[in-house]
This record gives sequence, C-alpha cells and structure tokens, in this order.
Amino acid sequence: MGAHTVAVSRRPSGLARGAVRMLVLIAILAVVLYPLAWMVGTSLKSQPEIASNTGLLPKELTPGNYTDGWNHFDVSFARFFLNSTLVALLTVVGNAASCLVAAYAFARLRFPLRGFWFAIMIGTLLLPQHVLTVPQYILFKQFDLIGGDWPWTYLPLLVPQYLATEAFFVFLMVQFMRGIPRELDEAAKIDGASPFGIFRYVMLPLSRPALVTTAIFSFIWTWNEFFRQLVYISNLEDYTLPVAMTLFIDSSGQSSIGPMFAMSVLSLLPVFLFFVAFQKMLVEGINTSGLKG
Repeated sequence: MGAHTVAVSRRPSGLARGAVRMLVLIAILAVVLYPLAWMVGTSLKSQPEIASNTGLLPKELTPGNYTDGWNHFDVSFARFFLNSTLVALLTVVGNAASCLVAAYAFARLRFPLRGFWFAIMIGTLLLPQHVLTVPQYILFKQFDLIGGDWPWTYLPLLVPQYLATEAFFVFLMVQFMRGIPRELDEAAKIDGASPFGIFRYVMLPLSRPALVTTAIFSFIWTWNEFFRQLVYISNLEDYTLPVAMTLFIDSSGQSSIGPMFAMSVLSLLPVFLFFVAFQKMLVEGINTSGLKG
C-alpha cells in the first residue's frame, strides 16, 4: 500500500517535468522560427506597411509581391533559380566524389608522406576564404576560365569542388572510414579484390552516411553562398539567387522590400525540400553506423 502511494505521488511530478520540458521546447522553437515567420509575413505586406507595421501579420495582404518579384528584372527569376540549382547540384556531385576518393586514400592506402599531406590538408581549414580569393582569381584568369558563356561561366566555382579542396568534408569522411573495421578490407583482399575493388564494393556502400551529410551541407552552403559567386559572375542572366537578391536595392537607395522578401521565401523552398528528402537517409545511416548485422 505504501509503495502504491509513493508511485501515485511521483506521477504528477513526472507529468509536471514533462510539461515544463514541452513548454521550454515550444519557447525555443518560437524563438528560432520567429525570423522565418516574420519574413513570410513581410512578403505579404505593401511597401508603406513594411515601414509602419513590424508585427508578424499584415493588415492587408499583398500577394502581388510574388509576381512583382518574379518579373522584377529583364530576366525572369526562374533563370536565377535554374542557375543556382545547376551550381548547387554540380557542387554536390563534385564534393561527394572527390572528397570520398581523397578520404579513402588518407584512411586506407599507404603512400609516402601520407601524414604530412594530411596535415597540410587539415591546415587549409585555418585559412580564411577571403585570403584565397585573389590568388584563385589570378589563377583562373590565367587559365581563361573567367567570363565564359553559360554554363562555362561557372567553371571557377565548380572546378575546385572536383579537386577535393573542401578539407572539412575530406576530414569528415576520413574519420568515418577509420571507424569501419579493417577486417572487411582483409576479407575483400582474400577474395581477390584490388584497392579499387575494396573502394567500390566495401567502402563506398558503407560511406553512405558521410556522403549524405556531405551532400546536404554542400547544397545548403552553395545555395546560400554570395561572395565567390559575386566575384566570378558578371552577366545578369548568369546570376545566382544570392547575387540576384542584391539587385532589389539600387545605387540610389530605392528598394523593393516586399518583392525581395517574397523571392527570399521562394529561395528557401529548395533548401528545405532538399534537406527533407535526405534527412531520413541521414538519420538511418547514422543509427546503423553504416554496418548491418
């Protein structure tokens, strides 16, 4: 009887703790989502109301901001979406392929000065991107890769991604591959597999979580990247979304805030859909650690 009374008395306190946790999570979620909700609300406000109404909800809906923003320039905003999609998807493919091959070499193969080159690669993480901009620009200029016609104009943005220059992703994959048992490599060697065969049939399937993580971050970072795209892209029809957004504010200080926020809302949709599409694969891969049985 006494034990039953203690259990009953503890139940309300457990429910109270659960309610408190839920309230805290809801409060954190509200803080995180507030900027997004404000941006969506602002995209439906008129120009005068944006300056006077700082609340979330518009007093009068102005859905015309979306059509005005879509057709604001001589080039349709659909072209900017196409350009960003092309650059982001090709970057995902380049980063995933090149970084995986480089990581396999550092994690599994034996070659002279492997530790030295791995340290040099890690050291590039300490270099700010802006420090590399000028020498990279000079190098691409000497190779005549700047200012080409579409889609060749994006070569300065894409070529480095196919040369395993993203040290963060290489390091991520190296650490992941080091967690895969070497007994699998030995078993493949006994079956007559070459180093390429081990990579193709052992490491590649088991590296799926690292590949998905690389794909997600590569897409999001490239989709939102502004500085490098501004440096290498000069023609209006070749602009990507981050660069095109700056055109809503001209040199005289006049701005189209409503259409700009409307296009900002639309530009978030591909990132959201890309993350949702790969989130399940990412979670399943991490839960199984890439190994079955």
